[in-house]
Parts: sequence; structure tokens; C-alpha cells
Amino acid sequence: MQPQVSILLPVRNEEQHLITALRSLQRQTFRNWELVVVDDGSSDTTPDILETFATKDPRVQIIRQPATGLVSALNRGLEACKTPYVARMDGDDVCHPDRLGKQFTVLQNDPSLTLVASCVRHFPRMNVQGGMLAYEEWQNENLSHTDISRNLFIESPFAHPSVMYRRDAVFEIGGYRQKNWAEDYDLWLRLAEQGARFARCPETLLYWRDRPQRLTRTADNCSLEAFRACKAHFLKRSYLKESSEVTLWGVGLEGKAWRKVLRREGVKVDRWIDVDQRKIGQRIHGATVYHPDILKDLPGPTLITVGARGARVQIRQWAESAGLKEGLDYICVT
Repeated sequence: MQPQVSILLPVRNEEQHLITALRSLQRQTFRNWELVVVDDGSSDTTPDILETFATKDPRVQIIRQPATGLVSALNRGLEACKTPYVARMDGDDVCHPDRLGKQFTVLQNDPSLTLVASCVRHFPRMNVQGGMLAYEEWQNENLSHTDISRNLFIESPFAHPSVMYRRDAVFEIGGYRQKNWAEDYDLWLRLAEQGARFARCPETLLYWRDRPQRLTRTADNCSLEAFRACKAHFLKRSYLKESSEVTLWGVGLEGKAWRKVLRREGVKVDRWIDVDQRKIGQRIHGATVYHPDILKDLPGPTLITVGARGARVQIRQWAESAGLKEGLDYICVT
């Protein structure tokens, strides 16, 4: 029987958690899959673990290459996948037994969808701090294409190992790219540019291991600076395509960091927005600070760069009451 889903698993030196990850795949209620593992130059017992599993399970295909990096491993594995649907997985995470079946069903039943993610839960739970918990909650509450698109420039909307996507759609935009920012966020934004539609299963189908060595914590291309650069690059290709000037709502450290990254894209801040009466009327980096009410008469393009927790909800509520349209008059980027 031909497989219906390909699981793409790049690994390097994952001996500590790999057996658990592989067993979670073998426990899937949906059985008609192939596993394409790209061993990116492991120097521990990872190759032995993979060989043991491949010997017992003919659905496992191992590709070995020198340590050339994650993007190279992803693209090589993607080329080897034989099915129309590709589910990503990492060597230290755990899948719910129903993960593949539920995501496959969603994509099969809705041809308009390009990618379906799932809700995730970090573990070990005692190690998860406030920021990661907030990110988990934020991801999991964005289920529909509308909500995901609305929040696309706030943060990467999907945990990479939680997604299943149509292989052809990713090939059509050139696969994964090596940039100065995260390869998965880059992929989501390029898919969105091409009109891709997204969804998320409401069930928790991936258990996302948090540990000090996680790339999200250690890689330069996952830093806040790298994410701002990525967002600015794609904003200049979309929302700010016709703009050389922009309004920033937020005069704090985050807003000033955004001013710098936008300047590299050829976009300057022509005014600031703030609710602090002490700041209104000041000139900061050559631009005047105004009260938000100015946007009622002189709207967008405006980027919301307020970093304070809870501020985004309040700003969206104010904007709606003021008749401003999200995605047209303003976009939230923090």
C-alpha cells in the first residue's frame, strides 16, 4: 500500500529523546505513513537508533548527510517525501496518537487549505516559564485562517513540528530558505504571500519539549532582532509596499527597535503614537509624538509596536471603536 502522509524528521545528535519521539509515531492510529529521517551529521548514537527502527519498520527511510544544517536537511528530506502531505516532526517532541489522522482528515476534507497545525503543549511542565506559556496560549487560541492571518506579524503562528502541509505548495515557493531569520516563519510568510489558507486543529496533538538547547532559545536566527528583520522584510513586500513612511504606535524600547529595522528597509517613522501625556508633543528621532485620536482623521499605515502585556487587546478595542480597520489602517507586530 502506498503511503498517504510523509513525516519529515531532520535530526542531529538526538540520542537522548529520539526513541520516545519515534515510538510516538509508531503509536499513531493513522498507519499509512512513511517516515523520512535526515540525519544531519550526528556524532552520537542517533544513527544506531535510527537503524534499529528502520530494520523493524519498513516505513522508515534514513538519509545521511554531513552536518550541513537544518535548512539543507529539510529540503533534502522534502525532496524524498513521496506523498502529497508532509507532517513535520522533531527528534525531541512527542505526537498524540491521533495527530496524523486528524490533520490528514482536515486537509483531505478542505482542498482550500494549504497547511493545518495543531494545538501544542510544552513539557516538562515544571520547566516552562511565563514567556513560553504565553506563547503557547497565544498559538492555541488562533484556530481559524482569519485569526491566524490577523496575527501573522505578531509572532510565528505555528510550532514547526506541529504542522502538516501540502508538499506541492511548499515546492512551488522554493522550499525552505537559508536566511538571517527562522526558516519556518519565513516559510509561513511566503505561503501567505501566495494566498495560502491556514487552520489549526483545536486538539493538543503535539507535546513540544522545552529545554535549554532548543534552537528557539539558542539560534541567532530566532532572536528578537532576527524576527523583527523578518517581519519588516515581508511588511515591505505587502502592507508597506507603497509606503516610504509609517506611523509607529509605541515610543518605548520595542518601538525604537522597530524604527531601526524599518530604516534598513527604506521606511522611516513619520510620527509616533502614545497615550502618555508627558510624551505627546515631543520629537523623537525627528518625528512628533501624537495622541491616538489623530489616527481617526489621518489613519495608517500604522504598526502597533507596544510591548506591554495586554496592550494589544486594548489598542484593538480602541481602534474598532474609532472605525479603524485592522490590516488596512494598522497591523499589530508585537
